[in-house]
Amino acid sequence: MGKFAYNKEVLANLRIDEKETHLLDRLLDYESARAAHEKKNHAAVDKRLSIQEAIAEYVKPGDILTDTGFAYVRTPIVSYLEIIRQNIKGLQNIGSPATNQSYMTNFGIVTHSHWSYCGAEMRGTDRNMSRNVKAGKTKILSEWSHGSMAQGFKAAQLGLPGVYSKQMLGSDLIKYNPFVKVVENPMKSEKDPCLFIPALYPDVTIIHVHQADMYGNCRIYGPVINDAAIAAAARKVIITAEEIVPPSAMRSDTKNVVIPFQYVDAVVEMPYGALFGSMPGLYYWPRRFWEKMLRYWAYKEGAIDEWYDLVIKGCKDQFDIIDKMLGGSKWMAYAKRLTKAEEYDNEDIGVDFHYKEWTLDDPNPDDLSV
Repeated sequence: MGKFAYNKEVLANLRIDEKETHLLDRLLDYESARAAHEKKNHAAVDKRLSIQEAIAEYVKPGDILTDTGFAYVRTPIVSYLEIIRQNIKGLQNIGSPATNQSYMTNFGIVTHSHWSYCGAEMRGTDRNMSRNVKAGKTKILSEWSHGSMAQGFKAAQLGLPGVYSKQMLGSDLIKYNPFVKVVENPMKSEKDPCLFIPALYPDVTIIHVHQADMYGNCRIYGPVINDAAIAAAARKVIITAEEIVPPSAMRSDTKNVVIPFQYVDAVVEMPYGALFGSMPGLYYWPRRFWEKMLRYWAYKEGAIDEWYDLVIKGCKDQFDIIDKMLGGSKWMAYAKRLTKAEEYDNEDIGVDFHYKEWTLDDPNPDDLSV
């Protein structure tokens, strides 16, 4: 690995000692990333594993883990719960937005964060993450805008050292990001400041998709976000899929096949793998659960331990979560109906999206079924 130069003022702003810069280096280390990609088995072989096997094999203490999907939409939340169950410590997490870092910082899972935005919009702000940063349970290593992080992953996908961008210029984010540098546009004769954003190479990513075959070819319906670029950038790629389809299904209809098998290390069949989030076309997200998460479990100091007991200790998989916390098969049918009506794939006339929101004085605080 080569040596990288970081702005000393930015390191001071982030309270990163120069002896700690090794924590930053691996995200930029294209040499080891290229070596990892070259060592992958590029043959079409059966890569199916259980989620327990995939996490144990490919997620290691200290890895840089990349969040995927978008906050709570098509995000592999059930896989993150398995990381907590296996007690894999000391991860760095990078994501845009960064919603799923929060509940992994309480248990020593995520100890270093590359940060963008954390919250669930109208559901509430994440006080849990704020407390943990202040308490030193996780340390912020870099601050990003959504677009700038996406450009870093895209540069890695394209095999570029980085990209020139106008992202983050005019903001204080560049004072808290050791990876980016303000440079002049080399093609302009007059001053034209740009931001150089380097290629970003995470260690491991978990991507939840609608369909995959046993080799790792993946189909995603709806926005891909950064996931195709991340699949190319990451050293290790775990795919979780709502369903496994025959390879012939991918060959005969290539529409929405956005991740090729060459990038993929493991394939896991995992229906409802995006819970407690939503999966476009398949199920709506449980709104009362997210409200309780942000208005109680994350809001009240110490309440996250109750969440841990209910979700991690009390539920062994996503089906346990559905049966014990969301109302079972009735919720499954209702969630599918809502998301299809919302996307105009089903008739929306007569479909009622109203529900009783969860509040801190809720008379029925355990009802999280909508």
